[in-house]
Amino acid sequence: MRKRNESVTVEHERAAAAPAPLDKDCSLRHSLRLPPAAPAAAGMKRPLGRRYGFWFRLRRLLIWLLGVYIAIPFLVKLCPTIQAKLVFLNFVRVPYFIDLKRPQDQGLNHTCNYYLQPEEDVTVGVWHTVPAALWKNAHGKDQVWFEDALGSSHPVILYLHGNAGTRGGDHRVELYKVLSSLGYHVVTFDYRGWGDSIGSPSERGMTYDALHVFDWIKARSGDNPVYIWGHSLGTGVATNLVRRLCERETPPDALILESPFTNIREEARSHPFSIYRYFPGFDWFFLDPITTSGIKFANDENVKYISCSLLILHAEDDPVVPFHLGKKLYNIAATSRSFRDYKVQFVPFHTDLGYRHKYIYRSPELPRILR
Repeated sequence: MRKRNESVTVEHERAAAAPAPLDKDCSLRHSLRLPPAAPAAAGMKRPLGRRYGFWFRLRRLLIWLLGVYIAIPFLVKLCPTIQAKLVFLNFVRVPYFIDLKRPQDQGLNHTCNYYLQPEEDVTVGVWHTVPAALWKNAHGKDQVWFEDALGSSHPVILYLHGNAGTRGGDHRVELYKVLSSLGYHVVTFDYRGWGDSIGSPSERGMTYDALHVFDWIKARSGDNPVYIWGHSLGTGVATNLVRRLCERETPPDALILESPFTNIREEARSHPFSIYRYFPGFDWFFLDPITTSGIKFANDENVKYISCSLLILHAEDDPVVPFHLGKKLYNIAATSRSFRDYKVQFVPFHTDLGYRHKYIYRSPELPRILR
């Protein structure tokens, strides 16, 4: 009996120690009770994942931007035409959606639109604004009347605009109005490749366009004074033109340079938007391609061969063409032998006036300065 009881006891102990059988879904629910996952730990994983993803994307973006920054100089060096387009910016047409055939839409009711042909396959669009004294008579008149009006007893200003935009740019239109109110004919045009003018832009082509328009004016203006006014990049065209006119002994009556630079290399090096100016090999990557494209606009060299009165206007707060370049050009011209019999004047505009790069026309002193 004792042995039987002992065997029964041993069997009970073995049964108690044996593992519980698996249920139908092969789980150990009845025998194993795992503690539930801590909700705090799950909550921490999500912000960490988001933070890690944000920094990963930011790092990838910075690497991509760095790659583009490094690649651009090599791209410009391999394709100099890119740098030429950045100098001219003729593909930027501001304001958009204006009809250059209708200057009256810009408030120029006393302006006529022409088209001249300097060379074969090249056509330039021209605006001619008459002086205020002729505004009433100009109403409804055709191109022939406007051309004949150039022979009236009023001086003429040939205006050469800067890069980007068209002859219908807002600040340019406002200057035409000011000059017209002061008694000047104003003739302006878009170089080949700008606005609705046909042709491919180049420094040589721009200069030839200006020469053609100047000769067109002189053929109709008689003995009336003709002045040349260049602004920004247009100062490079203006000095190219006037040097050529002086060499053929037909100089204009005066040259006016608004916001001028010394030469295109110094302007590109000094331009506030040049983010590569401290890049190793900046000259080789960026400036040499400009020269390779035949773009110089060497105002500092041209003024040594100009023999007519010179007026330079420059705002101290000019953010595009630094003020010191205009002052440097004046110093070169003032000491040049070619100007020994002519007046050279530099008129600065204080920073407080806020004229910057293209608002000198707002100066109430401009009539006195031009006189």
